[in-house]
Amino acid sequence: RLRIAILGSRGIPARYGGFETFAEKLAVGLVEHGMDVTVYAETPLEYQGDDGHHLGVRIRYVTPLSLGPASVVAYDVQCLWDARSEFDVVYMLGYGAAWACWIPRLWSSRVWVNLDGLEWARSKWSRLVRIYLRLMEATAARVAHRVIADAQAIEARYKRIYRSGAPSTFIPYGATPPDDTSSDAVLTAHGLLPDAYLLVIARMEPENHIVDIIGGHALYGGGLPLVLVGDIQADTPYCRQLRALQCDQVQFLGAVYDPLTLSTLRKRCRAYVHGHSVGGTNPSLIEAMMCGCQIIAHDNVFNREVLGPVGVYFGSQAELSSSLQALGNETDAERQVKQQDAVNRVLAQYTWEKVICAYVKLIEQDVRGCPASLAV
Repeated sequence: RLRIAILGSRGIPARYGGFETFAEKLAVGLVEHGMDVTVYAETPLEYQGDDGHHLGVRIRYVTPLSLGPASVVAYDVQCLWDARSEFDVVYMLGYGAAWACWIPRLWSSRVWVNLDGLEWARSKWSRLVRIYLRLMEATAARVAHRVIADAQAIEARYKRIYRSGAPSTFIPYGATPPDDTSSDAVLTAHGLLPDAYLLVIARMEPENHIVDIIGGHALYGGGLPLVLVGDIQADTPYCRQLRALQCDQVQFLGAVYDPLTLSTLRKRCRAYVHGHSVGGTNPSLIEAMMCGCQIIAHDNVFNREVLGPVGVYFGSQAELSSSLQALGNETDAERQVKQQDAVNRVLAQYTWEKVICAYVKLIEQDVRGCPASLAV
């Protein structure tokens, strides 16, 4: 059995964000294809000194060092050292510790690195951290046996900049069909009515254009309130600015991780507004598409790659306002066609089954030299 290690997430079961969900879905899928998979995780409070297990996946716990801002990189290095000698493929999610990815190579493990979009472009990082991350991106191109991009635009950029770097492969993120169950109590608890609010689910960071979305909503001036899901309690200038923008028509629900609550909010909204501009295939976008949301997205190459013709795009507050106003002119039939088109696009390109099969083929090809066409 091929032995695979997945590093770079906080661990599984997923309780935090996109990398954790990805690690869980991929790991469980690879186990179902007969592989021996270990996911590295931060040590939980209830840790008793043994590895954990989840749906056939081994969970190897590592206690992060308390090094302030450097703790995340140090944790990745700890995981790389622990995974140095017993795996056929060591798959690092993110390139923050790319300089240490040579460690498993010394023990003849294949090292893969997930490019994680344009992490160095995130505005939350200081100039020094951005420089470091750009260097780590370049280092990953030299140290890894293979890099994985979850968007074609990310892979195209990588090939253009790192022409002599490690080979790259495009495999997108996946989405799971939502449970048909929804709860009226979810809407009642927040004073919402079905089909009568606009929804945003995002990290509250500048590159997700939250302030612009609120500004566009204010210009729109319609009767649909704007509901935002994401933590705004951080003591950052951006979060302080967002907290000051709360009003009757702009409601922040905070961080929400409950699947039923999230799927209910998506399925009952009038439209989903997606402001992400940095990264590849964004999990929250394809999850909204899978729920049949009508989507108005920030106009950039990543969102256009995922949404294609099924989305409406905005590049300014005025354009967002116009798009929101246009919602009132649609017939129910026109809306239903757009919603079904979004679902069909996900089913054609972004299901976890397709994603996992692509990884199985690539692992067989990389480790055993099996042609991709014969791997599964």
